Amino acid sequence: MAILINGKEVAASVREKVRLEALDLKEKTGIVPGLAVILVGDDPASKIYVGNKKKACLEAGLNSFEHILPAETSQQELLELISRLNEDPAVHGILCQLPLPKHIDERAVIEAISPRKDVDAFHPVNVGKIMIGNFDFLPCTPAGVMELIHSAGVSVSGKKCTVVGRSNIVGKPMSMLLLHENGTVTVCHSKTKDLAAECREADILVAAVGKAKLITADMVKEGAVVIDVGMNRDANGKLCGDVDFENVAPKASYITPVPGGVGPMTIAMLMRNTLTAAKLTAKL
Repeated sequence: MAILINGKEVAASVREKVRLEALDLKEKTGIVPGLAVILVGDDPASKIYVGNKKKACLEAGLNSFEHILPAETSQQELLELISRLNEDPAVHGILCQLPLPKHIDERAVIEAISPRKDVDAFHPVNVGKIMIGNFDFLPCTPAGVMELIHSAGVSVSGKKCTVVGRSNIVGKPMSMLLLHENGTVTVCHSKTKDLAAECREADILVAAVGKAKLITADMVKEGAVVIDVGMNRDANGKLCGDVDFENVAPKASYITPVPGGVGPMTIAMLMRNTLTAAKLTAKL
């Protein structure tokens, strides 16, 4: 039976380190790391995420600046707000909650955020830096996955790593982070011919497609490390991941649960990125 990788425990450890470092930064420089979160519209899930980010900031000793805008906010109004936040010395990180209303161009918004304050690491400058391995920030979810792998004492070097999903937010950067640690990486997607065969090759399998219980036991190699990034509802409305946890767990060596696995890590890594941005401001 697989050993459970407890994301709540690892995230709590990351947040506590951020809290202590933020305290040290304040004592030495007077700088308190500040995160500005922008939410356009009233998407219920996004509201919960924003609330969780505010709570995490307060617990970590970071300043939290919330900007809740009506759904009819124009793209120009949003870009003007981002411009002001780019210039605000109290704000070190800017995060615009996605998805945005359809009339707003997400790419234009991402590119408007200063790369030095882009704590999501979505700006093309930061994406390019990740590609060459010379980065200031890492996207929060893939960075959290790496933290979970390290917490289990698993070395990526020389391992066959399969990432299921090729999104800009998780799949693509995830593959780069595994590659930076000398993994041999395969990226699978909707056009992959034999997904099961590709997955069975993996020593480390990361599922990030958003399809409930897509990864079944027959697709997993005996003793594989299985990381489930998915957050879905099953037929009974119960929260579940991309992995059929119940049947895969007996085959895996390590596995993350849903909920309580990758989820808590995303916000913890956001706190760490905000601290890093503040340190860059202080030239530390």
